[in-house]
Amino acid sequence: MTNQTSAFQQAIDAVEALPPEDQEMVLDVLHKRLAYRRQKALIQEVAEARQEYAQGNVQFGTVADFLAELDN
Repeated sequence: MTNQTSAFQQAIDAVEALPPEDQEMVLDVLHKRLAYRRQKALIQEVAEARQEYAQGNVQFGTVADFLAELDN
């Protein structure tokens, strides 16, 4: 193992050096950014699903139909 500190550990150390109020703000900002990224990814997935549906690339059926298709 090297003596170099990972970027992740450096970030943790930097946040821990902040006053508690600033640490809470960092957590809040990160939480909001992660939520935004998840929302953005979900919007993209929905758009792709709608496009697949519009192109007729979506099949409907029961769970039994799905399992039978997997066996084929």
